[in-house]
Amino acid sequence: MTMNAQQVQRFVRTYLEATGCSIIERSPHHVTVKLSPEADKALTNRPYYWGYVERTGVPAQTMSFTFIFDGEAYRTEQERLAAQTPPASEPGNAAQDQVMGRYFGHVPTLPQLGPGRIMQEELRYGSRRLHQIFEAARDGGKYVYLFEQPDARQLSARSPVVYEAWLSVCYKIEFACDLKREELQWLGISLKSGTIVADFGTILETRQLSPLLAGNMHVQPAQLSVSEASASLESYLTEQLRQQDYSWAEQAKERLREELEVIDHYYDDLIKEEKEEEDKKESVLEQHQARRKEMVWQYEPKALVSAINCGIFHLR
Repeated sequence: MTMNAQQVQRFVRTYLEATGCSIIERSPHHVTVKLSPEADKALTNRPYYWGYVERTGVPAQTMSFTFIFDGEAYRTEQERLAAQTPPASEPGNAAQDQVMGRYFGHVPTLPQLGPGRIMQEELRYGSRRLHQIFEAARDGGKYVYLFEQPDARQLSARSPVVYEAWLSVCYKIEFACDLKREELQWLGISLKSGTIVADFGTILETRQLSPLLAGNMHVQPAQLSVSEASASLESYLTEQLRQQDYSWAEQAKERLREELEVIDHYYDDLIKEEKEEEDKKESVLEQHQARRKEMVWQYEPKALVSAINCGIFHLR
């Protein structure tokens, strides 16, 4: 899997908007933002500063970044803009600039230090900063509580719009042996009726969701607790896994049997060669058992299930 510059840009902008960052400047090649507290905590690695802010209650000063998506195009554009704008010199600084330039050459303007400093990061697929944004988005989106937004007609209706709460969990299923296959199961269950819907993500893709509860909305009381609904989803997923075709597992067991036969034959010969030296024989036996365990770990078929993210969604 890879991402081109346009895909990286869409993802980063979506993350910045979702976390409430303030857009200062944008172009087809970059975006300059002042981070929100949430994004600053996730991206700037300043735990001591945020600990101080939370202890003292002082106003937080977040960092600003220029994220560049196409470095060559961005630099070309900056050079073009610089050529169109003559440099401005403050009174009294021209002579100082000439002296500094005589001894040290061109002296670039130093960036402002501290929270007001605008740092530049060139983002491309595989870069450290983009990986950090991926991790922040994943951690921030593990658990959500969202409401479907009503249209203007519903907001002006005389009676409130009734919403139904759903628990949704996205499961990752790994079928593993010496080969590996993964699939996602995105399930949803109504907390009112207990109805389970497979591929719940396709339903969410068509809805406009927000963490804010809009006016003229009424949420139906839940009949199932989150723990009861979660147990129902796990039972449903377990039954779905029972119905899978596990011929691949039988094939993996056969490959494991063949590998163990080869290993046993090899070490049996070694043990016969070392039959007169007890120390060496013991070492060969230990190697033999370690090699068998390694093969069992690699070839033994298994199905692993983990929850990637989940949320409560209030839908019409």
